[in-house]
Amino acid sequence: MYRFPMHAFPEPACRATSVGRILVIDEDERGRDRILSYLRDRRWTSIGSGPRDVAHQLHSRQLSLVALSARLSSRNALDVLREIRSRSNVPVILYDDGAADSVSTIVGLELGADDVLSGALNLAELMARTRAVLRRQELGRVIGAPLRGGYRFSGWEMRHAERALVAPDGTAVDLTKSEYSLLAALLEAPGRSLSRVHLMRATRAHDDIFDRSVDVQVLRLRKKLARVPGGEGLIKTERGFGYRLEAEVEALF
Repeated sequence: MYRFPMHAFPEPACRATSVGRILVIDEDERGRDRILSYLRDRRWTSIGSGPRDVAHQLHSRQLSLVALSARLSSRNALDVLREIRSRSNVPVILYDDGAADSVSTIVGLELGADDVLSGALNLAELMARTRAVLRRQELGRVIGAPLRGGYRFSGWEMRHAERALVAPDGTAVDLTKSEYSLLAALLEAPGRSLSRVHLMRATRAHDDIFDRSVDVQVLRLRKKLARVPGGEGLIKTERGFGYRLEAEVEALF
C-alpha cells in the first residue's frame, strides 16, 4: 500500500474546532500519548483509554470518533470493535501501526469500522482521515434530516414528510432506507451524472464497503419503478462512473 508522505497533508490554520472529543484506544502508552499529543497540539480534544474501559468511555462521554489500535494483546481488537458497534454508532478508525494486513482491513470494514489505516502510522494521515470520516458523518446528518415537500417526476411523487414514493396511479411503493436516499440524491440533481462514490455516501451504505453495492440498490430501485410503463428507463447508467436521473423534476413545497 502506498504511504503518503507527511507533506502530502497540509494542515489548516490552527484554530478551535467543533470536531468534538476523540477517544484513542491503545495499550501502548507511548504510542497512545504520541497520538494524543499530536491531536492536542492542533487543539483537538482527545482522551486515551485501554481496551478494557470501552463500555465506560462510551457511556460516560460524548464522543465524535474513536481511533482504535488493531495491535492489542489483552483483547482482540475486532472484539473491541464489535463491542463499540453494539453500543454506539460513533465513527471508528482502526489503525495498525505495523505491517499491512489486507484480510484484517476487509474484516474491520465489514465489522463496522469507518476507515482502516495499515502500515506505519502517519499522524498527518490519521488526522486527514478523521476529518474525512467526520465530513461524511455530517453529510449523512444533512441527507437524513427531515425534509419538507418532495418531488414530482414523470407522474411519480416522492413525499419527504411521509418518506413515501407514490406511483402515477396513486399506489404507494415501499422503499428501503437506502433506496429512498438513493432516489432522493438522484432527484436533487436531475439530468446530472452522479458518481458511485457520491451515491454511496448519499445512501450511507457503510455496511457495504464496495461501490458496487450502489449498483445493487439501483437495480432494485429500477425494478420498483418498472411497475409503471417507462419507469425502467428513468435511471440511466454512465458506464464506468455512475448514474443519472433522466426526467423533468418539479419540487413540491
